[in-house]
Amino acid sequence: MNRIPDAEILLTPREVADLFGVDPKTVTRWAKAGKLTSIRTLGGHRRFRKSEVDDLRNNYFKSETK
Repeated sequence: MNRIPDAEILLTPREVADLFGVDPKTVTRWAKAGKLTSIRTLGGHRRFRKSEVDDLRNNYFKSETK
């Protein structure tokens, strides 16, 4: 039987900001600068793929420890 993949987890700018310890406006600037891809809801709000945020987070904290 084929398994339907789980729906992709999406995060709000606030949730992403909390993971990085930054302001949500910073997350919005990252999206505008192309560092992070955002998805727009029907209401125009940004959402971010958790998988992409996790990748960025791993690279972000690796570069901070150098």
